[in-house]
Parts: sequence; C-alpha cells; structure tokens
Amino acid sequence: MRLKRIARLVISLLYISLLFWLAGRWDWWRGWAFIGLLILGCISSVPYLWRKNPEMMKRRGEFGKGTKTWDIVVLVPFGLTFLTTPVVAALDAQYQWSQMSPWLWFLGAGLYGFFVAFITWAMAVNPHFEKTVRIQRDRNHQVISSGPYGIVRHPGYTAIILGLVLATPVLLGSWWAFIPAILSTVCLIIRTALEDRTLQKELSGYQAYTRSVHYRLLPGLW
Repeated sequence: MRLKRIARLVISLLYISLLFWLAGRWDWWRGWAFIGLLILGCISSVPYLWRKNPEMMKRRGEFGKGTKTWDIVVLVPFGLTFLTTPVVAALDAQYQWSQMSPWLWFLGAGLYGFFVAFITWAMAVNPHFEKTVRIQRDRNHQVISSGPYGIVRHPGYTAIILGLVLATPVLLGSWWAFIPAILSTVCLIIRTALEDRTLQKELSGYQAYTRSVHYRLLPGLW
C-alpha cells in the first residue's frame, strides 16, 4: 500500500510538471489555483471519510471481484479524456487559442466546492461506493436510499460531471478544454446508464427504489 501511494505521488508530480511545461511557464496562476483547490478538497474530505467509512475507503483503491468487463472498457476512454482536459488547457495557456474571463474562475470554484460536498456526502452514506461497477455479494450489497441517494440515483456521477469534469476547463480558463471534458461527460453518462441497468437486473430492491427516485443524474432531466 505504501509503495502504491509513493508511485501515485511520483506520477502526480510528473503530470503536474508536464502541465506547467506545456503551459510554457511556472507562473501560470490558474494551474497553481487548480492544484490548490484539489489539495483543499482532499484535506476537507478524505480524513472525514476515513473516519466515517474506512472499509469503503480501503476498497476504493482496489478492483473488486466481479467487476463488469464493460466498466473497464468505459473507464479507459474516460480516464484518457479526463487527463487530456488539463493538457489542452495548458497548451491553450501557452498559445492563447481562447480567452476566458477571469471572473468565471469563481463559477468553477463554486462548482468544485459542490463536487467535494456532494461526493463526500454520497461516499459517507454509501458503504458500497467502490471504484468499479459490480454486485458486491461478498459485502451484502444493499440499496442505499438515504442522503443524496434520495435526490438522484447516482449522485457520485452528478458531482463528478458538474463539479470536476466540466468545472476543470473553467478553472483553467480554456474553452478548447471543453472538447475532452464533454467526451469525458459522455463516457460517464454511458457508464451511468449501464450501471443503472445492471443494478436493476441484479440488485434486489433496486427496481422498487427507481420507482421512488426517478432520476439518475439530474432531477427533472434524466
């Protein structure tokens, strides 16, 4: 576990260095502000989640038995497009392909704050909030309907799409970065649909839950 953490830290530092290299300067304030928000989000949520739901946090770093093959297929393009979004924004910062008002940064920061609060809430009430999609028969998988799950059926995806994927281009000040961000969003919408269909077919009580919570991601829309 310690080696994994060290490896993740090294990879993260290399990725951050790449972004500033692509931006062409180390005084890219949007880049530093973005990193600061990410760190602040982790500080404000991770220690709490380790206290509230430690078993779930341990399993978040693993691929559980019975993970759906289609989930891996969807996660690959999502990961690639998600990591590409800051890359495009960094290149935009160097070559000035587009201009975004600095005032929109506060909108992005607000969306990111929503992401941290909403996903932390979802992870705190759901002991089955794992990295991949599977029916957790080894953990007495049950339907969770409390907290944000009383609003939408997949609040984690709602938080990620609105507060992280689509907020990143705004925080980094790049209209062009919305291209990979939208592709990431499409991947997550597909994943939401496939996961919801899997749960309806294989998880006891989920169909009844869908009759009380009608929407997957956004109330009144879908």
